[in-house]
Amino acid sequence: MDRRSFLKTSAMGGTAAAAATLAAPAYAQGKRTLTMVTSWGRGLAGVFDSAQRAADSITAMSDGNLTVEIKAAGELVGAFEVFDAVSSGQADMYHAADYYFVGQHPGYAFFTSVPFGMTAQELLNWYHHGEGHALHDELGQIFGLKSFIAGNTGAQAGGWYSKEINSPEDFNGLKFRMPGLGGKALGKLGASVQNIPGSEVYQALSSGAIDGTEWIGPWADEKAGFQEITKTYYTAGFHEPGAALSLATNRDVFDSLSPAHQKIIEIAAGEAHQWSLAQFLNNNGAALQRLQAGGVKVMEFPDSVWDAFGSASKDVMSENMGDELFAKIYDSYNASMKASSNWQNLSSGVYTAQRDRVLG
Repeated sequence: MDRRSFLKTSAMGGTAAAAATLAAPAYAQGKRTLTMVTSWGRGLAGVFDSAQRAADSITAMSDGNLTVEIKAAGELVGAFEVFDAVSSGQADMYHAADYYFVGQHPGYAFFTSVPFGMTAQELLNWYHHGEGHALHDELGQIFGLKSFIAGNTGAQAGGWYSKEINSPEDFNGLKFRMPGLGGKALGKLGASVQNIPGSEVYQALSSGAIDGTEWIGPWADEKAGFQEITKTYYTAGFHEPGAALSLATNRDVFDSLSPAHQKIIEIAAGEAHQWSLAQFLNNNGAALQRLQAGGVKVMEFPDSVWDAFGSASKDVMSENMGDELFAKIYDSYNASMKASSNWQNLSSGVYTAQRDRVLG
């Protein structure tokens, strides 16, 4: 039995009964209601906004013939259960960060972010003008999904810490929240890595269940309130230089839609991606100023820590290269990143450095 068949015939523990009524899209007078489950707490700054933007756009562009009913994390299934809910046909679509699902396949990390990976623009180049979308679709076929990137946070911060990080040894025994392959790399430095849904991170940090956390960047972090707990903030991280969010529809549901409605989902996802990226980047600068005015100490990791991040990240990638599809995605991703960065470093990279020098 393949994974898709298994998921459709197996229960999902406590969430199965709640989701069972979502086995097929609801119909009413020729219209369809699609249920979107998300990994985000309702109102969670930026990420829930991106899900809501995509949902509202699908409804509006279809003139109400497709209505998307959005469910926050925990309202129908848990934050990390959305993949299986949609893959099995028990919900219609999800909005999440696909690196939450590296347990299903490590290749999903590339469609959020990987350590020392692509910036938001580089990712978009690969996704739309390289092999990115086709490879995302190839992964989706294994699990009965049709996926599109549908949001981006831009470069994420290194995170909030209960103490300063002066050497790689400071990570030994540190309880830290970091999902994806970045978290696996941090584990190689001795950290006790936790994967906690975004809506639960504040409580975990406040209670001392974790010693530190990455989340997104100044605006979303300020909204989450981490500055109330610690004032030590590292603004550059190795783990997510341009983190994408994804909108995935159950493939049978997607295939049952008209070509026009399929295109509406694709366009809504693409528009949500750009709108979301602009939202984060527009708000981060002012938020950082407010955090600093409130006593937050902005820090940078020393070179020895960056070197340790790099070594650990290479090890994590090497460990997954035995998977043929992972290796295929890795090769395509890195070839595109090199091609994009070569020009950007010589053009916009030089320009922004000179702009900052000239304008002071």
